[in-house]
Formats: sequence, structure tokens, C-alpha cells
Amino acid sequence: MDDDELIARLAGGDDLALRELFSRHAPWLAARLRAVLPVPDVEDVLQETFLAAWRSAGTYTPQGAAGGWLWGIARRQAALLHRRRGPATVPLLNHELTSESDPAEAMLTKAELAAAMTALGAPGAPAREAWRLLYVEDRTVAEAAELMGVPEGTVKSRARRARLLLRAALRSSKGQSVEGGTR
Repeated sequence: MDDDELIARLAGGDDLALRELFSRHAPWLAARLRAVLPVPDVEDVLQETFLAAWRSAGTYTPQGAAGGWLWGIARRQAALLHRRRGPATVPLLNHELTSESDPAEAMLTKAELAAAMTALGAPGAPAREAWRLLYVEDRTVAEAAELMGVPEGTVKSRARRARLLLRAALRSSKGQSVEGGTR
């Protein structure tokens, strides 16, 4: 039985279909979630993902891979978990000095980051504002679009540009070539 048939049975209330869907997709979903969530949260997000799949199976339309549908639900559940907890209380880069760290290296990294942020323009510049709202304040694209007074696609474009600018600035500060792509 393929995934689309399982989801149709799930919509009819078949809990065996849920078990089968879970056994097929939970391992790879957990692996992908571990890349963006602390390990203790992965199980909770997986549970919420399959609960949401159970609830919304009746609205599923087989237009692509069922795994993509499940991954979309998992991403939303992970985002909801982050929003419920509020903005991160730990800075993105924590440079607490330990006995093994080099104070000079930590200061150099902070200086490189500060210099890279200037690549985004002055405070209030479009790319910098998109970066601040999406990555510092952890706002959704829709919220950022409303606050900036622009369409969501524009926010996404500005965020992508900000990432590319920061990546290039950080590479050039390390003396690496920025040629050859965006990765």
C-alpha cells in the first residue's frame, strides 16, 4: 500500500494506517529534525507531527510525495515549538572563554562578525532589517512582511540577499575566495 492510500485510510480513522505511516517516515523525519532541534525536542515534535497528520489527513490531496507533506507538518511543528519558547536566550555564537579557548581568537571572531554585519548596510537597510526580524527576533515571514510593509516574497528575497552578503563578508574576512557559488 502506498503512502497516499495510507493517508486516505488515516482520514477514515484507521489507526493501523497511522502506525504504518509512522514506521515509514519517523526515522528520516527524526534525522532531519535533529539538524535543527535539540535531541530532547525531536520526539515531541515527531509526536505533534503525526498527531497533526492524523487531524488533517482528510484535507490531504495527493499532489506530490506524502513525505513532503509530512516534512511540511514537521517544520511547522518545530517552528511552533520555537515560538512557544520565545526568542533564544542563548546568543547564536557563544564566546564564553574556557580554559581551552583562546581569548584573542574569540575577540577576532567577534570583530569579524561585527564587520560582516556592516555588509548588510546601515541599521534599517532592507537586507539588515529582514535579517533582524527573521533571525534575531525570530519572526515569521508573514510578520516581517507586515512590519516592513512589503510582500512576503520581498522579505524572502531580502533575507536571501542578507545571507549571501554575510557569507561573502565572512569568507573574505577569513581570506577565502567567494567565487564558485553560495555554499
